[in-house]
Amino acid sequence: MALRKCRHFKDADITVVSLEVIPEIRGIASEIVISKAEDAMHLISRSDIVIAATSDKELNNKIKDAALLKGKHVNSAHGGGDILIPSVLKRKGYAVAVSSYGTVPAFPPYVVEELDRFLNKKFDMMFDVISEMREACRNMWTQPLRSKFLRNVLHDPSVLSYVREGKKEAATERAYQMMEGAE
Repeated sequence: MALRKCRHFKDADITVVSLEVIPEIRGIASEIVISKAEDAMHLISRSDIVIAATSDKELNNKIKDAALLKGKHVNSAHGGGDILIPSVLKRKGYAVAVSSYGTVPAFPPYVVEELDRFLNKKFDMMFDVISEMREACRNMWTQPLRSKFLRNVLHDPSVLSYVREGKKEAATERAYQMMEGAE
């Protein structure tokens, strides 16, 4: 849980407070403070964002409440705070985020695993097709007309059939045909 949250902020200046730290977190964190979280509450003042990611719900609530009282942005692994840190499935060009708002922390990673199996190559191919079409019609119409055209391409039975068959060039050609007749 803490590792996923550290990875989410991997390019930030991260201070981790824990009695034990796994090697993966050591590679991400800027500073490691070996201490009980409740003994390091004074560190909240120097932080912009506070993440309470212990396995202890009561302690996470104490950290969250202390951070909110000091006007800090906060996320708690057990829910609450004003920052949402979802589980994320990243693909080339798009991402899907899932959260249970801290109520069932094991659920979002499960959903991401299921989505990873579901969002197969046809979605990546459709993304490529629609990206090309977006660029091709960028200067042709008003934004509402471009949006309508792109939605039509995404739902066109021929485009969908070509994508399912793995025929990206045919799907793209069909989309260009649709562009010629669109207004």
